[in-house]
Amino acid sequence: MKIKKKSLVTRVFKYLIIFCALILAFLWFFQVVFLKSYYKSVKKRELKEIAREINKNDNFDLDNISYNKEVCVEITDEYGKLINASSFMTRGCFMDANNDYNYKYLFISSNKNEDTVEFTNPIFKNDTLIYMKKLSNNNYAFISTSIDPMDSTTGILKRELIIVTIVVLLLSLIIGYIISKQISEPIEEISSQVKEFGTFNVKFKEDGEIEELNELSKTLNNAELELKKTDTLRHDLIANVSHDLKTPLTMIRAYAEMARDLNYNKPNKLKENMNVIIDEADRLSLLVKDTLKLSKLESNIYTLNKEDFDLVSLTNDILKKYKIYEEKDGYKFIFNTYKDKVLINADKERIEEVINNLINNAINYTGDNKEVTINILKEKDKIIYEVKDSGKGIKKEDMKYIWDRYFKDSKKHNRSKSGTGLGLSIVKSILVLHKFKYGVYSTNKGSTFYFEIETKE
Repeated sequence: MKIKKKSLVTRVFKYLIIFCALILAFLWFFQVVFLKSYYKSVKKRELKEIAREINKNDNFDLDNISYNKEVCVEITDEYGKLINASSFMTRGCFMDANNDYNYKYLFISSNKNEDTVEFTNPIFKNDTLIYMKKLSNNNYAFISTSIDPMDSTTGILKRELIIVTIVVLLLSLIIGYIISKQISEPIEEISSQVKEFGTFNVKFKEDGEIEELNELSKTLNNAELELKKTDTLRHDLIANVSHDLKTPLTMIRAYAEMARDLNYNKPNKLKENMNVIIDEADRLSLLVKDTLKLSKLESNIYTLNKEDFDLVSLTNDILKKYKIYEEKDGYKFIFNTYKDKVLINADKERIEEVINNLINNAINYTGDNKEVTINILKEKDKIIYEVKDSGKGIKKEDMKYIWDRYFKDSKKHNRSKSGTGLGLSIVKSILVLHKFKYGVYSTNKGSTFYFEIETKE
């Protein structure tokens, strides 16, 4: 397997080797360098404990402690005269045959309660540690032990640590390789699949042994699904915009040719042709205007101009514009409000757009009775504005998509009776900008679009 310099396998090897090296360095440092010092401190504590026991008990068994602890004990009076001593001789016994060392007399004359000295034993030629203690009965205890075997012990430990170092390094390489393979293989698989991301033919596994990678796969699968939806919407958007642009342009061209070739000398027919051309041009202009408006709203560069105004009065003014639908097409607009004047603080022009678009949407999808109902309700500390149609309702699976541009039930784009097909997207953007809660609920007897406004009434 070819390993790249910055691959996961390389990094796992690197960090595992560094970790093992630090552990081994720690062992070498404390087991070899500080072993003798540590051993001395342990022996010193041991000698002090023996001295405390002797101080507590005048009839202390010196031979027993000397045998078990491999120490030599001497008890002298205040003049250095020997009173008692252990008979068991070990390498820890300090033999001052030639009286070259006067540590006993120096300690007695120093008036210290305790002290520790270290000498080379003149008989056994080994390092000896001597602990001196003044007892409660004014006698003195001198306890000695050998600390010489540490050199050979240190040598043994060094040889053992060399073997341990080699074994640990080999194990770290093997374990590092196994761990890196278990981690890197699913990551490499994800990496290779990501290259096909966006083709909508890839499915990332979510049942691996590493939970974090399962979460990553789940996120990528969700992203792939959303990207697929976005791509579908993009294709629909292009197709629908093309349709809405093509239709008025075709009609403008057709009626312009009719006016030029057939009706140029017929005033009434020519006027009708010109009216159609103007209507289609206005519709085309409205489509471009709504598209630019939606882009501006979605880019978060629009600034709201908030003011206090009467929502009931605004609704009545808007409904006056729809009188033509009542007179010409038989539509019926029902307006209910919980009181005659409802003051809110918002961008009046933008809220007017919201209401217009919701009414236009209701006109396009209302039932055969052509009935559109507008309600202003009060619920606790909020005002609820509803626009209800009496159509066939919205499928449950389509509810979350209806706010998208040009989304149509059954995915068939038909020319709206009013508006441009961007109305609900504009409604959503304006309400999000106001931070108003909005939504829709629907049955097979119609759909109700609503938004909520916080109030202090």
